[in-house]
Amino acid sequence: MKNKSQRKGFTIIEVVLVLAIAGLIFLMVFVALPALQRSQRDTQRRDDMARFLSQLNQYQANNNGQVPSDKGSSDGEKKSKFTSFISDYLQAGGDTFNDPSTGSVYTIASFTDCSQACSQKTTGDDAKMGIISVYSNATCDGEDPTYVQGNRKIAITIKLEGAGVYCGHN
Repeated sequence: MKNKSQRKGFTIIEVVLVLAIAGLIFLMVFVALPALQRSQRDTQRRDDMARFLSQLNQYQANNNGQVPSDKGSSDGEKKSKFTSFISDYLQAGGDTFNDPSTGSVYTIASFTDCSQACSQKTTGDDAKMGIISVYSNATCDGEDPTYVQGNRKIAITIKLEGAGVYCGHN
C-alpha cells in the first residue's frame, strides 16, 4: 500500500492558487482593455484631424489661399464651402470621415472669426464627442485656439475620450 506522500496529483491548495492567479490575470486584462480601446479611438481622432489639416492645405492650394467657410458659395449655390470641402476633399474617392466611437460622420461646427468665438472654451463639458470645431484667424495654444492676424489661419479642435481636447492648426 502506498503512503500519502507518494500519491500523484495536485492538492486542493495548489488548484485554488492556480485559479486565483488566472483570475487576477483575467481581471487585469478586462480592466486594461477599455482604456486601450479608448486610446485607440483617440489616436484615430488625431489622425483624422491631421488628415483634415492636410486636406485643408490642399484646398487652400487649389483656391488661391482661401479657406472654406460655412457661408454659401458666391455662385448662388446653397451648399456651403465647408460642405463642399468635406465631400470633395475629406470624402473623395469613397473615403470616410467618421467618428470612431459612433461610426457616423463627424459634425463640423464652423466659426467665422476666432476673435469672437475663441472666448467659448472647447474644453470641459461644453465640447461633445464627434464634433470638430473650426476657428478661422486662429492657431493653437495648448488645447485652446487663440486669435491671430490673418484670415488664412485655421485651428480645429475635437474632444478626446481619454481626457482633454486635441487642437491642430495650419
